[in-house]
Order: sequence, then structure tokens, then C-alpha cells
Amino acid sequence: MNYHPIVVYVLILVGFVVTNLILAHVIGPRKKTSVKQMPYESGMDPVGDARQPFDVKFYLVAILFLVFDVELLFLYPWAVSAYVEGGKGIDPGLSSTVFGVMLVFMATLAIAFVYAWRKGVFRWR
Repeated sequence: MNYHPIVVYVLILVGFVVTNLILAHVIGPRKKTSVKQMPYESGMDPVGDARQPFDVKFYLVAILFLVFDVELLFLYPWAVSAYVEGGKGIDPGLSSTVFGVMLVFMATLAIAFVYAWRKGVFRWR
């Protein structure tokens, strides 16, 4: 194969990045102020100690994200393999069983979602 166009493209990209970095360093402003030296905290002024505990709502949102993200990890391969033709997917004798298991899995997640909703986990006070 001929890799010359790819090598030329990569060299142009690296040259563009290096040129922009050098130009930003050479002609960029150098005025240091106390605001510029302050750490960036998501648009908020940093106040107090950085090692203060987070509110439990942050952890609940993180756990819920993981639960529903892992759901997709199980759901996507099943959805892809369930409808493959040519005998490469799920065995036709087991397809209804696997479908039932996936329905139970989805029902369990739906119940967990409704439970979290009723407990007020999604309300940000």
C-alpha cells in the first residue's frame, strides 16, 4: 500500500499544531493577574478547603449514571446478536428465553428508576 498521503497528512497536522502553539506563546498576552493565577473551579470562585466532602447528591447521580450506563453494555450486544441472520446470532431455540431474560432485566431497571424518582433523587434542591 501507498502510505505517502497519510504521512504527508500527519506531518501537516503536526506542523499546524506546533505552529499554533509557538505563535500562541510568542504573540500571546503575558500579563499575570491574581484572577488568572486563581485555580479554575467550574466557573465558581474557589472558597474554603479543597478537601471538603461532597454532598451525597453527587454520589447518587454518579451511581445512577453507572447503573443505566451498564444497562446499555448488556442491552447493545443482545440487540445486535438477536437479529443477526445466517445462524451467527442467538440459537433460535433460546431466542424466546433470552428475550424473556432481557425483559426481566429491563423491568428491574425500570423499577429501580421509578424507585429513585419517587425518593427524589432526580430533584436538585
